[in-house]
Amino acid sequence: MIDTELKDPYLLPRNIMAEPDYIDEDNPELIRPQKLINPVKSSRNHQDLHRELLMNQKRGLAPQNKPELQKVMEKRKRDQVIKQQKEEEAQKKKSDLEIELMKRQQKLEQLELEKQKLQEEQENAPEFVKVKGNLRRTAQESAEAPDS
Repeated sequence: MIDTELKDPYLLPRNIMAEPDYIDEDNPELIRPQKLINPVKSSRNHQDLHRELLMNQKRGLAPQNKPELQKVMEKRKRDQVIKQQKEEEAQKKKSDLEIELMKRQQKLEQLELEKQKLQEEQENAPEFVKVKGNLRRTAQESAEAPDS
C-alpha cells in the first residue's frame, strides 16, 4: 500500500517552476541570462566598508552607535589618562640633580611661607606686644655693646 501511494503522481512533491531548457543545450543562438550588477555593491566605498565591518566582526568589535558628545567625552578622558602617564614617566626619568633642585625649591617655598606668617602675626599683634619686642631688642643691644 505504501508503494502505491508513492507511485501516485499527485502525492509526489514536484517543482512548481519548470526547468529551463537552455541549461542542458549549448545553443549559440540563445542569449543566456546574466545576473544584473548591483551598482551599490560594485562601488569601491561599499566594498571597503563591507571589508571593514567583516574585520571588526571577526575581532569582536561591534559598530559603535554612540552620540557625538559621548565620543568627545571618552576621547578627552583617554587624552587625560595619556597625559597623566606621560607626566608620571617624566617624573620617573628625573635625574638626581633635578630631584635635588626640586627639594631645595620646596624648602625655599616653605621658608617664604613661614616668613609671611610671621609678618602677618606681627602686623596683627596688639601695640603693647610690639613695644615689648622693641624694648627687648634695645635691652639686648645695650647689653651686648659694653662687652665688645
